[in-house]
Amino acid sequence: MYDYIQGEVAELTPAYAVIEAGGVGYYLIISLQTYAELEHAAAARVYTHFAVREDAQILYGFATREERDVFRLLVSVSGVGGNTARMILSTYTPSELAGIIATENAVLLKNVKGLGLKTAQKIIVELKDKAAGLGLPAGASSPAAPKNTGETCSEAVAALMMLGFGKAASDKAVKAILREKPDAGVEDVIRLALKRL
Repeated sequence: MYDYIQGEVAELTPAYAVIEAGGVGYYLIISLQTYAELEHAAAARVYTHFAVREDAQILYGFATREERDVFRLLVSVSGVGGNTARMILSTYTPSELAGIIATENAVLLKNVKGLGLKTAQKIIVELKDKAAGLGLPAGASSPAAPKNTGETCSEAVAALMMLGFGKAASDKAVKAILREKPDAGVEDVIRLALKRL
C-alpha cells in the first residue's frame, strides 16, 4: 500500500518511530537496526510494510529496502509473524542473517527471543534459496561512538524492557556486556543482550 514515508522524525524509541509527513504522523513499528539508523536523524525516508490482521492494521518501518526485503521473506515463512521477524532483525543484521541461513546455523538463529529450534530450522529450509537471491552484502556496521557507561546501561535496559524483557534480566545482561566491552554503543549493547536473553 505504501512504499515509503519521508518526513520529520517526530518521535523515536527502540520499538517504534513516528514520522510526520504532510501533517500526518505515521506510527511505525521498527527494529533496532532501523532505530540505529534513525537515532540522530531529524528527517528520514522510511520504507514500509503494511500488515492487516483480523484485530489490527500495523505499519512496519525500515531504514533500508534490504531490511524490508528480508522482513518480507521472514514473514512469508509459516509460523513467523511480524513481531518475530522484527525481533530477528533486531538481533541480526540482514547480512548476518544471510550468513546464518547460508551456513544452516539453526542453533545460532534460535537465540532470538521467542524462536524455537524447529521454527529456526524451518526458516533456514524455506529461505535458503531465496536469501541467496537477495545478494546481501557481507558488510560490517560502523561502531557507535563511545558513551558514558551509565547512560548506555540505562538506555539499553529501557530499550530491552520496551521489547518485552524483564528489568532484572535486562539489567544483568547489559551490565555483563559493559564489563566486557565498556566502549560499546547502545545499539551494540542491545544487540549483544538480545543474543544472551
